[in-house]
Amino acid sequence: MFVVSNFLIAIARLLDIGLSLYMYIIIARAIISWVNPDPYNPIVRFLNSVTEPVLFRIRRRLPLFFGGIDFSPIIVILAIIFIQSFVVQSLVQMAARMG
Repeated sequence: MFVVSNFLIAIARLLDIGLSLYMYIIIARAIISWVNPDPYNPIVRFLNSVTEPVLFRIRRRLPLFFGGIDFSPIIVILAIIFIQSFVVQSLVQMAARMG
């Protein structure tokens, strides 16, 4: 059983790190959107290509544009925090009970 427990802990850690990195990428995209970035810049293109599929789905379902402010990054960040608090912690606790 300790093998399954260690596997669940590893999955939880990878998920936590991946979600944290994605949250920082979304924050970087939101900060860059405050200025007029060069759309041909490789960093800007990377940020747009990584975040746009998720943000577009949120914008399509919840058109939250009040005064030109896009609230979709905030919703995605809140969802990431929820997943980290619920799913990752549940995996860690499940692994602790198994081991």
